[in-house]
Amino acid sequence: MNILLAEDDVRLGKLVSHLLENEYHRVDWVKNGKDAYDHARIFPYDLIILDWMLPGENGQSVCKRLREKGNQSGILFVTARDANEDIISGLDSGADDYIIKPFEFNELLARIRAISRRKEKPLEEVISIGNFSLNLNSHVLKRKDSVIDLTKKEYQFLEIVMRNHNQVITREVLFERLWGYETEVSENALDALVKLVRKKIDLPGEPSFVQNVRGIGYKVRRFDV
Repeated sequence: MNILLAEDDVRLGKLVSHLLENEYHRVDWVKNGKDAYDHARIFPYDLIILDWMLPGENGQSVCKRLREKGNQSGILFVTARDANEDIISGLDSGADDYIIKPFEFNELLARIRAISRRKEKPLEEVISIGNFSLNLNSHVLKRKDSVIDLTKKEYQFLEIVMRNHNQVITREVLFERLWGYETEVSENALDALVKLVRKKIDLPGEPSFVQNVRGIGYKVRRFDV
């Protein structure tokens, strides 16, 4: 699942991002209302976890503006404000649910699952391209009926390129989404990761499932329908 986390508390933001990524979700973390709104307008997130008291523009305002623009992502408010009128106000601004700080991580996961079930358009569970199918819930890749074992980073890379199979994903976007901006990982790590993925999923004599677009990034091989 692609998740946008808007949380200005650095300790909490790092913790929630880490725990969600361990559950195989892909997380973008921002720390203010403007960045939350801008990211949500550009990228197709399945879920936005929105702190109420964000610097600049508060979460309620961000939520309301996104809904006015037709954004259909699931929105979960995270707030320390537990007064009944605040909860009602937050839900009326367009949020799907709310969770009160402090919270247990298992409760956060349960609310994420509940939002997923309630959405009119259920979150995509399986992406099928050619002979490959990627299950977004079990994180299993299959070629026809054969399971291909993946590491977490290999799965995350394939999820990104398969979700966006009609376009080239730039190296910069892939690197940021896999390792983040603040990392000491070498730029060569992306090429090494792609090499490992190809070794696992490609068959001898066939074009690679993941194709390089020289100087730009990577895309999924086009299959004739």
